[in-house]
Amino acid sequence: MRIWRPCSYRTVGLLQICRRKDDIHADWPSVAVKIFFFHKMPVISRYQKVALGLGALSGAILYYYNAYSDKDSLRVHNSWTTNFTPSVKWDHNWDRRDPKSLVKPMKISDENDENKYNEKFEAKRAKAVRHVLLIRHGQYHTDGKTDIERMLTELGRKQADATGKRLAELNLPYSLIVRSTMTRALETSKIIEKSLSNVPVEDDSLLIEGAPIPPEPPIGHWRSEKHFFQDGPRIEAAFRKYFHRADPSQENDSYTLLVCHANVIRYFVCRALQFPPEAWLRICLKHASITWLCIFPNGRVTLFCLGDTGHMIPQNLTSS
Repeated sequence: MRIWRPCSYRTVGLLQICRRKDDIHADWPSVAVKIFFFHKMPVISRYQKVALGLGALSGAILYYYNAYSDKDSLRVHNSWTTNFTPSVKWDHNWDRRDPKSLVKPMKISDENDENKYNEKFEAKRAKAVRHVLLIRHGQYHTDGKTDIERMLTELGRKQADATGKRLAELNLPYSLIVRSTMTRALETSKIIEKSLSNVPVEDDSLLIEGAPIPPEPPIGHWRSEKHFFQDGPRIEAAFRKYFHRADPSQENDSYTLLVCHANVIRYFVCRALQFPPEAWLRICLKHASITWLCIFPNGRVTLFCLGDTGHMIPQNLTSS
């Protein structure tokens, strides 16, 4: 006969099938089935279960850390911010006049050498603020075949006069007026000069109109590369001439007026603010408008106003 009895001490909750020695006619298929269901299993203690759980938890933590190791992705931001990294950072030495680039570095870290270095460093540091006001010329006759024939219209003269009065109302200590040598710019400047007394005047052919750089997006009509090749370096040279932080010897803030053209002004704005220079054609400027840029001693640049025409009546506003 078959006898069911508990398994050995190493098998918990299971039964082992035994048979008597004289039972030689055991039903072995049924025994095999029962062995299948009551197979011996190793004993797992409470401590082993705890260790197994801790191991699984540690593995899950390591996997999560490796899968999401980017700490910035786990950082909590305010609702109005985004996880943003600037594509281009501000170049504080854009004019190559940062004191660090003007003073020879120390070779030996000695106290006396360090004092001398600091003295030279302070001597090269700018103290004043440079204000550059860019004035576009007034409306002119676009049908003229030569530059002399492209003189101001009657409306253009009214625009220039209104801008001159506005500049006088600002009551700023203008230190210099620089004008493009093209007819429409010279006329505009002469009208403005009537409202501003005792301001030195200079002419500069670097400021004449031109194509500074191929714009992006491209313009509607085709233009040969030679225009950009010739005009670009000249306009860039004008930018480097007039846009820089104040000289260390300059004690007071300065205000310089540049009377020139739309393309030149738009390019200057993009370069001064370290915007992509090819974006210059995305800006629209009215005739005789005022654009005001400020260059601080630390090299930072601020745009005070762009194409300001608030001093004109709406009927006198034109751009082409």
